Amino acid sequence: MTTTTAPVIFIVDDDASVRKSLTRVMTTAGYTVEAFASAREFMAREPLRGPGCVVLDVRMPGLTGLDLQEALAGSGRRVPIVFITGHGDISMSVQAMKSGAVDFLTKPFDIESLLEAIRRAVAKDVQDLSEEGRTAEILERVKLLTARETEVFALVVTGMLNKQIAGELGIGEKTVKVHRARVMEKMQAGSVAELVRLADRAGVIVPTSLVPSPR
Repeated sequence: MTTTTAPVIFIVDDDASVRKSLTRVMTTAGYTVEAFASAREFMAREPLRGPGCVVLDVRMPGLTGLDLQEALAGSGRRVPIVFITGHGDISMSVQAMKSGAVDFLTKPFDIESLLEAIRRAVAKDVQDLSEEGRTAEILERVKLLTARETEVFALVVTGMLNKQIAGELGIGEKTVKVHRARVMEKMQAGSVAELVRLADRAGVIVPTSLVPSPR
């Protein structure tokens, strides 16, 4: 996969003159630009690792812009999209926005409006990538836990006391304290509240067999 830290703007439009003019505008604005004549051509490119966005024409031969938006979502390729079109209608724009588009601009559009939409798209992508990185980091910490520590982790974040956890797992309270301390250390949590936030981010689920019994 291609790795980059500088934002890359992908222009996907079957009109060569539009690709040329938009490339000039984006380059002047300081972006790295890649232009594609069709949705299939863009899909053939390796996914970008780093911030960016797609400036995408709606109506194109073969796969349309909306088709590409759906294909990207289906393949798990998360990338913000700014739609541009000379033949837009309300239902089309509603569909695009509901599916996560950052903006939907009708030609002829103001260049500053396009640049502003791109700035918002790139900012969103930077934030999303940061969130993904943070989640990946937390998941790596979870992998450091033993099976028993994982069980204790899942129960601690439900608010159970050490004595209750010991009863649920059939182990001594002192043993729970040891496991709990190791969980806090490995997860780099300074408090139970922080541990709860980490568990939520990591998607830690309490196994049904460990759900506290009604008292």
